[in-house]
Amino acid sequence: MKTSIHFDEMHFYAYHGVDAQELAVGNNYSINLTLQVPFEKAMHNDSLCDTINYATIYSEIEAIMQTPSQLLEHVVGRIIEKLQQQFPQIEGGHIALYKENPPITGRIDRVGVIVEW
Repeated sequence: MKTSIHFDEMHFYAYHGVDAQELAVGNNYSINLTLQVPFEKAMHNDSLCDTINYATIYSEIEAIMQTPSQLLEHVVGRIIEKLQQQFPQIEGGHIALYKENPPITGRIDRVGVIVEW
């Protein structure tokens, strides 16, 4: 059996970017995250110790988002590294991090990076 935990459209206000204005003003960001976690035991015994606490995952990501980076690629790397360190039961995942209304000439809703590991 293949089991995953999915976080759909987590929203944050943070200060990431190459331009000084982006770092000063900030922007809205959204994250979609799927974690491959073997939680078959939790399906039968209803015990949190056999899965991952969703609130803890969110809190870890929120803390990482509050530390400015120039590149979204760096932010995603820090998120993956932290989750793998703190939750060794994670077997892999898929993360998409988007910057809403990026400072790009032209009409674009958001731009982002996606990593599957």
